Amino acid sequence: MTSLSPGSLVIAPATRAEWELVRSWAAEEGWNPGRADGDAFFAQDPDGFFLGRIDGEPVSAVSVVTYGDAYAFLGFYLVRPELRGQGLGLATWRAGLAHAGERVVGLDGVPAQQDNYRRSGFTTAHRTARFVGEVPPPERPVTGVVPAGQVDPALLAAYDSACHHAERPRFLSAWLTTPGHRALARVVDGRVTGYGVVRPSQDEARVGPLFADGPADAGALLDALAEEARGFGARSVAVDMPEANPAAARLAGERGLTPTFETARMYTGPVRPIAQDRVFGVTTLELG
Repeated sequence: MTSLSPGSLVIAPATRAEWELVRSWAAEEGWNPGRADGDAFFAQDPDGFFLGRIDGEPVSAVSVVTYGDAYAFLGFYLVRPELRGQGLGLATWRAGLAHAGERVVGLDGVPAQQDNYRRSGFTTAHRTARFVGEVPPPERPVTGVVPAGQVDPALLAAYDSACHHAERPRFLSAWLTTPGHRALARVVDGRVTGYGVVRPSQDEARVGPLFADGPADAGALLDALAEEARGFGARSVAVDMPEANPAAARLAGERGLTPTFETARMYTGPVRPIAQDRVFGVTTLELG
């Protein structure tokens, strides 16, 4: 626990129940958080979520979720709007980063904060744009897409590992099975050629990840995920697509999705290479 002075800001780990308040703050910022994301987030690193309080009242938050010994991801960096500009965010930021230790840290930064992140040692790798819209039903039935539960979990974990900077079996197991999440895999000739998840969110249904061998696989998955979203009452979907894979934006355009806002993926140091051409949609802006 960190205390700036008696009666001022106190920063301490947050519980899963307490994090629902932070989810509501994220919704107010227009970040469109998933309604049930917290269970999978806490499954990865239950000690990686922090709340700042003044006189017991929550005023700030940050998450720094660790993946193994080499990588961590920072998200949910928030201060209540009426209390910004008083140093509360910076103090919360420093307490959260301490949890990462010597690990390289990644984040997806909004434009207004990117200069601050650079001053803290982060370097931009690429931009990511959120594409939003209603994916029309395909003219032909989607083939080769099955529920992820029908695929050997080891195969999905291996596919995920190629598309993420660290192993994350605890997160992945929870993410694929969280109530409300719909997880699908693309299988061609007995081989996994991609997988994706769609979930109910504050506004549009969120698709993430969307990992695939190529545009045809990604398109089939996106069409099927959009149909799943319609099944739980969401007409529109939102996908965070990295510019490092230009085919992702082309796919979004073909499906009638339009960019709404962008972030910058930033790191404090070198990260394990991934198959960037397979990443058509990142998992979440909150945990990477």
